[in-house]
Amino acid sequence: MTPSPVDHAQMSVEEFEELARRAPETVTLEFINGKLKVKYGPIQVEDFEELARKAPETVTLELINGKLKVKPVPDGDHGEIVMWLLRQCMQLRPELALYPEQGLVIPTYRAGRAKPDGALAPVDYFAGQGEWAHPTGVLMAVEVTSYDSDTDRRDRIEKGAGYAAAGIPVFLLVDRRDCTLHVHSEPENGTYQQQPSYKYGDTVPLPAPVDITLDTEKLKDYVR
Repeated sequence: MTPSPVDHAQMSVEEFEELARRAPETVTLEFINGKLKVKYGPIQVEDFEELARKAPETVTLELINGKLKVKPVPDGDHGEIVMWLLRQCMQLRPELALYPEQGLVIPTYRAGRAKPDGALAPVDYFAGQGEWAHPTGVLMAVEVTSYDSDTDRRDRIEKGAGYAAAGIPVFLLVDRRDCTLHVHSEPENGTYQQQPSYKYGDTVPLPAPVDITLDTEKLKDYVR
């Protein structure tokens, strides 16, 4: 059963107005067709980090491929999938932790900042680091797709390229559109060389250095 696509609003007008009031003086924001844009050219990393710090609690910002993005508010099934994976990782690799929405520095051709749905790393790896941590010790990045209009380019294309460029060994994409898990590994020159796909219910091996085998039957409970 394929879930019906539902467009979740990324940002309300009220949230945009609050964000625009808090923006650095060097940044002019626009809200066009429900999307957040920087009016005069690409935003500088320093300005982005200031804007992200000042954003309302209901708004999560990312800088992907040089573009300002609003991370969609997760629905219930999205959150359940992340928690399911978190429990799997804790049970199978207790020395690791899956950190939801930990900010990572992503060195694409324009400096980027991403907040994956999950970042798998050794316990305490992020201790002492700021909001945007370097991904050297991250073993796997996880994204669970949303149903907003930007998810194809953001989750399926741009973020994967960013994680590969950062040298993150494994990128797991849970694609709710077709109930598929895509396991990306062996990053080289900004591209994952291995990209096998599996259906919900399959046994899914996550390669080294993750070395976890997932029983994904439970994911069928989150199909609508």
